[in-house]
Amino acid sequence: MDRLRALEVFVEVVRKESFARAAEALDTSPANVTRYISDLEAHLHTRLLNRSSRRMSLTSSGEALFERAKSILDEVAEAEAIVSSATMQPRGLLRINAPLSFGVQHLAPLWPRFMERYPDVQLEVALIDRVVDIVEEGYDMAVRISRAGPTSNVARKLASSRNMLCAAPAYLARRGMPATPADLLKHNCIAYSYHASDEWQLLDLEQKLHTVKIPFMMRTNNGDTARAVALGGQGIIWQPTFLIGADLRAGRLVQVLPDYHLPDIDIQAVYPSRRHLSAKVRVMIDFLAEAFKETPPWERPA
Repeated sequence: MDRLRALEVFVEVVRKESFARAAEALDTSPANVTRYISDLEAHLHTRLLNRSSRRMSLTSSGEALFERAKSILDEVAEAEAIVSSATMQPRGLLRINAPLSFGVQHLAPLWPRFMERYPDVQLEVALIDRVVDIVEEGYDMAVRISRAGPTSNVARKLASSRNMLCAAPAYLARRGMPATPADLLKHNCIAYSYHASDEWQLLDLEQKLHTVKIPFMMRTNNGDTARAVALGGQGIIWQPTFLIGADLRAGRLVQVLPDYHLPDIDIQAVYPSRRHLSAKVRVMIDFLAEAFKETPPWERPA
């Protein structure tokens, strides 16, 4: 039995929830799919799938194997892609999606260097703050900033950014410095619209969670707009250090509630699949990883 092929067949059956649809996707016959599953179960001495005329479900053994098999197949595909792409010259149009503020501040300065290094790659960079469907909207990859990992795509972490509550010294001199999360209710707070919740959650030094439902005085879907309002002395914002790090170092903004911790966020390169990864996407991901491998610019001292 070809065990790698058997794992590939098993994973496809689970994903398609059908032997027939898996056979179609793998360009083989349903009989071959059935044989691979039976041989795999015999080899492992356990049932992987509960099958009836109406539905199919994973056994506990099947669930454990499915998660590991996906990882194994991805690793094999990535190894193949590394070898095949090593002989390919990066070329052609590369469509990238990235968040607006991060794209302007931290990606735009990198593009000239990339273009000089890879002159046969043409860049098309779209700066959009909403989370796009890479495949549906025709992007080759995206730079994404989120606490949640991707569900249907592959991601490579490029860097991290801390989140901070902050305000202008003039605002705090006028309204006072909050001492506890509950004090935020007495202040003007500016919300970032793509945060789905009206709640701000903070951890104290003992890792106790404090949740505050904020009556926001303003909402915006752009971090630079929130930053401008804070710099103008009109309230408290929750923003990542990649956006406000320079302001904190220069004293234009001051951290609020420094004894409370906010969750960090990851900056990730996200792409549809490790399988058949093109040379142009691979060199871009490696280029960005190299650019941010040391202390990222937003965390460096002035």
